[in-house]
Amino acid sequence: MSLLRSVCRTRTLLSRRYATEATHADVQKPSAFGQPLSASHPHLVRDTELTPGFTAEEYERRRRSLMHSLPESSVVVSVAGSIKYMSGQIFYKFRQASDFWYLTGFEEPNAAVVLEKTSSSRGYRMTVFSSGTDTAKEKWDGARTSFQDTKQIFRADDARNIQHFPSHLRSILSKYSNVFLDVPSTPTTPKTSKFSTKSLLQYLSPSVAPRTEYDSIVEALSHARRKPLAPKIAQLRAIKSEAELNVMRQAADISGRAHAKTMRFARPGLSESAVAAHFEYICSLAGSQRPAYVPVVASGANALIIHYTANNHLIKDDEIILIDAGCEYNGYASDITRAFPASGTFTSPQRDLYAAVLSAQKALIGLCTEASGYSMHQIHTTTCTLLRAELKQIGFDVNGHDLEHVLFPHYVSHPIGLDLHESSHFERHGKLKAGMVITIEPGIYVPPSPSFPKHFHDIGIRIEDEVLIGKDEPVVLSVAAPKEIADVEGACQGLLGFEAF
Repeated sequence: MSLLRSVCRTRTLLSRRYATEATHADVQKPSAFGQPLSASHPHLVRDTELTPGFTAEEYERRRRSLMHSLPESSVVVSVAGSIKYMSGQIFYKFRQASDFWYLTGFEEPNAAVVLEKTSSSRGYRMTVFSSGTDTAKEKWDGARTSFQDTKQIFRADDARNIQHFPSHLRSILSKYSNVFLDVPSTPTTPKTSKFSTKSLLQYLSPSVAPRTEYDSIVEALSHARRKPLAPKIAQLRAIKSEAELNVMRQAADISGRAHAKTMRFARPGLSESAVAAHFEYICSLAGSQRPAYVPVVASGANALIIHYTANNHLIKDDEIILIDAGCEYNGYASDITRAFPASGTFTSPQRDLYAAVLSAQKALIGLCTEASGYSMHQIHTTTCTLLRAELKQIGFDVNGHDLEHVLFPHYVSHPIGLDLHESSHFERHGKLKAGMVITIEPGIYVPPSPSFPKHFHDIGIRIEDEVLIGKDEPVVLSVAAPKEIADVEGACQGLLGFEAF
């Protein structure tokens, strides 16, 4: 069965199995590992999987593909994400660095992996560095995976204490002509920033070793030898495997159903924050580990603010509520936007504007195939043409740059996967290929300007779906979220069988 047909089949049941359904009464608490594994969390991870939804072979394939793509005499250094602090010692829930997770499936902080290209049948040698077991710290933070278990479970050739990371780098880097380094993004080093030695050092200097040691190691590398790893991994992440698509479909299903139930829940008089909380609650109940991003719940004129996340107004009667929200499930993001009437029924202007955006969006989705030969940029320019024509039919006289600068000021698409915006290395002018997943999100936001018909003032409509690029047909992953006018109104009024909880 083809990958496309596999995704098109009847909706896959969520892999999460609740404790009441598990028969593994011999599971011990607390866990002896630093992350859920089948031995410790059989209700989350199947016995054939390394992480929920993914086998060890999947990670092995990724590493082999990466190392095969690199020139001879290459070594890869990838480091885990760091714990972020809200204030003082109050930390945020840890989320692993995406590229590191993609290569290893290892979910602990304060870790690193070194992959050395070899002539062996495997093609590389893998060394994982981590904290290992520490009885004193486990009283506070829970278990960490032992070095022996790390070797066996994550298929490492060697597993060592993170304290040995600098000395290991010093001993091996001189052997290689190409040193590919992975720099996780943080508020101080976004993915769009240029690669620099100094930005790398903050990740290669845990408190267990002096900073100067890392300085000397990395500074000793010539610029000709030092190369960024992220673009290489981005090429692999662009085309999703069947396992990735299954998890992404589940993430989209969770979010789509949450959108439907939130349409039923929302009503005039509620706060936008209450609606946001309800959406997140529904996602959490279904197994989501966290929101994929800060949700937008924008009522009325707030919808004209593209990234409105204050969510602190009350919803009024006859307003449109625009919700841009999605969950993260087993590491993968979902991203869905819907707009619906607070009263349960669209007014005539709301209906006309919604129909215009929906018509354009459906036409754009039809272009999301490899056979179409379109690039993401071509889809964006087509969006402007379609929206201009749709607006003209309902009485807009769109002149000059009013569309791109005022009514539709954002881009229509971005790739999605492990990250909400999958990669800053995605080429917008490159042809779309089967297996890619992108968003399609046209919108119209009408300010109270005499340039536009008054009955449309302060209405903001955006409709966003996740779309799998197929060879000849696109597949909308986010089909669980109501989108047709009759379905949206039906969800709001409880006519589609969606209860609020």
